[in-house]
Amino acid sequence: MFLTVDANDKRPLYQQIVDGVKELIARGDLREGATLPSVRQVAGDLGVNLNTIAVAYRRLQEEGFLAIRHGTGTVVSSRRARAVEEDELRQPLRTALTQLVLAGRSDKEIAAAIQQELRSIRQKGEAQ
Repeated sequence: MFLTVDANDKRPLYQQIVDGVKELIARGDLREGATLPSVRQVAGDLGVNLNTIAVAYRRLQEEGFLAIRHGTGTVVSSRRARAVEEDELRQPLRTALTQLVLAGRSDKEIAAAIQQELRSIRQKGEAQ
């Protein structure tokens, strides 16, 4: 599993890890049933506190992406989020779009950025 954290990122470390694992699942790099490294191993690899990784894994479990089996490990349980309302799914997109608009990006630039990111996610998943 290849994850990185960025000290300059405004998101909390646990959220960076949650988002990173979700991206790996979305791309197909982590498939259903894949075993994730232990909390201790990920914490050591990333140089972060054990509790940070534990919080991230719990969040992913609550959202239905991971199954945590104490003593046997953590596995990817699904590529799909738990059933959520459309508005809840769109909120992060709305926030990102707002930031782009406030940064002065045109609708055309925003649409191009969205397409580029979507292509990037899809292509990485198809390369598997």
